[in-house]
Amino acid sequence: MMGALLLAQNGGKAVHAKPLKGFSGASVLETVESGPSGTYRCMCTVKFRTGLYVLHAFQKKSRRGIATPKEHIDMVKRRLKRAIEIDAGIREDEE
Repeated sequence: MMGALLLAQNGGKAVHAKPLKGFSGASVLETVESGPSGTYRCMCTVKFRTGLYVLHAFQKKSRRGIATPKEHIDMVKRRLKRAIEIDAGIREDEE
């Protein structure tokens, strides 16, 4: 997961990172990694000049389906909205 975030921060994209459905274009990327202790998902956005924002990360617990649960998508939406506000404030301070 850390390797995928480092790649994104430097303008690249990990092989296993993909745009999260429900968000325009590639504004939010989802990285999924599985291991012996379970499956983990991380959602981040790289659309800001001020930096990479990790919006949410969690361990996938459900054995039914691969879809991201609605409550996690809603959390990503709220955090993306807040990241937009923070990014705008940072850019205003720099100008």
